[in-house]
Amino acid sequence: MVTTTKLVTADELMEMPDDGFRYELVRGDLIQMAPAGHMSSFHEMQVGAMLHNFVKSNELGRVYSSSGGFRLESNPDTVLAPDASFVRQERVEAAGDTDGYFPGAPDLVIEVISPSDRYTEVEAKVAEWLNAGARMVVVVNPRNRTVRVHHSPTEAVLLTEADTLDGGDVVPGWRLPVADIFA
Repeated sequence: MVTTTKLVTADELMEMPDDGFRYELVRGDLIQMAPAGHMSSFHEMQVGAMLHNFVKSNELGRVYSSSGGFRLESNPDTVLAPDASFVRQERVEAAGDTDGYFPGAPDLVIEVISPSDRYTEVEAKVAEWLNAGARMVVVVNPRNRTVRVHHSPTEAVLLTEADTLDGGDVVPGWRLPVADIFA
C-alpha cells in the first residue's frame, strides 16, 4: 500500500482559518506548533521590543513578531516564522507592501526555546534560516539563561548573563545585555 500526502503551498497556508495554533511549512509539509509558554513569550517580547525600539529610532528597517512568516523556498514551499526578526530597510522597500509572506529570510532571526522545543529541532531550524540567507540567528535559551549567536552553520558564540549581545554589522550599534533578557 502506498500512501501519499498532499503538499501544502504557501498560498494555502496563508488562507487557513485561525484555529489557535501556529503553523510553519517545511518543503510542503504542514508543521503545527504549540503556543509558547508564558515565560517564553515574555522573553520573545523582551528581545523583540528592545530590538524594535533601536531599529525604529535609527530607521534601519522593520522588526517583525512571531506572527509574520518568511517564504524561504518554493515548489515545494517552506514558510517559517521566527519569534522575532529584523529586515534591513532596503530589503523592506524592495519587497514592497504585500499581504503575503516576506520573500526570503530576515537579516536577523531570534528564536526563543520553548518548553516543548527539542534542541535538535532548534538546531535544524537555525540551519534552515542560515541556508536561506539569514545573516545572524540568535537562540535564547531560558532553560540555562544563555544566548547562542550563529553567523554560519559552523560558527556560533555562546553568551551568558555576564555578556552583551551585539548586532554587529547586521544591526549596527544594537547592544543588549543578556541579563536584561532574563530580568
